[in-house]
Amino acid sequence: MQIEPADRSSRKTLTVSGRSGATTSAARCGTTPASFIAPRCHARTKDVIDVMGATRGHRSMSVRSRMVHDSSLSLRKVAAERKLILLFYKEFERDKFIKYDRYLKRIVRPIYNLTHARQKKTGFGVWFELLQRALVKQGWLVRVNDYSLARKQPGYPVGLVGFPSVLEGWNLPNPAILGPCLFDHPLLASRLMEDPRFRIYVVVADWMHDMFRPVYGDACVRWFGAIDTDVWTDMSSHPKDIDFLVYDKIRWDREKFVPELLQPILDVLTHRGFRTHVIRYKYYDHRTYRRLLERSRAMIFLCEHETQGMAYQEALACNVPILAWDNGYWLDPLWKQVSNVMVPASSVPFFSPECGDRFADLDLFEEALTRFHDRMNHYQPRKYVLENLSWERSATIYSRAYFSLING
Repeated sequence: MQIEPADRSSRKTLTVSGRSGATTSAARCGTTPASFIAPRCHARTKDVIDVMGATRGHRSMSVRSRMVHDSSLSLRKVAAERKLILLFYKEFERDKFIKYDRYLKRIVRPIYNLTHARQKKTGFGVWFELLQRALVKQGWLVRVNDYSLARKQPGYPVGLVGFPSVLEGWNLPNPAILGPCLFDHPLLASRLMEDPRFRIYVVVADWMHDMFRPVYGDACVRWFGAIDTDVWTDMSSHPKDIDFLVYDKIRWDREKFVPELLQPILDVLTHRGFRTHVIRYKYYDHRTYRRLLERSRAMIFLCEHETQGMAYQEALACNVPILAWDNGYWLDPLWKQVSNVMVPASSVPFFSPECGDRFADLDLFEEALTRFHDRMNHYQPRKYVLENLSWERSATIYSRAYFSLING
């Protein structure tokens, strides 16, 4: 999915410090304790017994030292066996009202999130979470933001994910795989891959690969975030009282597209006697969305373009077929700053005839609606997700690219 940064200022061209760059706030984050995504490596049982029987003082300190030493040996062992993946992630933050109020927002945000049912995570945050889960499910030990361990293993790969802020002041020498996320267009950081540390750039969707490859070359690798089919289950047998769930993800030029696209589509559906419900991007939570999918026979998906499109893929996983507006171009206003011609794109980059149908503009909608409705009982969208958007495939693509850097 194409996620708009919290502020346009985050789209500025980025300069990344080299190996000898000064230590910045990003590097100083190395003092933050690393978080384990997989179970921690424990010390030997013998040392636990020693702790229980040791007297206070020097002997207790020596036991703790052996425990730390054993833990370090364990990490080196899993690294040597290529079972360890080091990921670094940073959300975009900025002061809004007063200096340093971003730190206050960290405290207040979890409390505020309890008061509303809107989306609580950024798309970049969701991608990072899906990457972690995919890797752990396939047996890798993942450590997050462990700057200390990366410094001790300067030849070991690292993965940098999220907003461009994760690159600011980056001064670790480790070979790195960048993405997913980071930049909306390669010209926002056209010289990024000239840094010898940065070896691979992860993109999502074929149209994004086509956009980045002319600038970043063979460093580009396609990837996707897996869809959890244990959470987004087959809902085709649930009672249905909504014929079309209309997903409104129109983000730009709403003053144009709402009256000229969304409303006419709703009028056509009403005229034909279909029961509809409109849901708008960011104005719901997962529980609400799941309940609506349970009640829906099909979805009409309205979005200018997507780099992945997790929401519509979650619908596909629930066996809800989709009729998608696919205008064929990247309509982010940013395109005018980086290109003289419109950039090809798709609103449903992971899609096939078994998922549903598409229409390019309003003039083609009614014909597509008739075609889609006639084939409603023949679509198999969940099958497509199971075969193409699995945890295993997601983890395999990333891990192969990651560990290629050891010998690359």
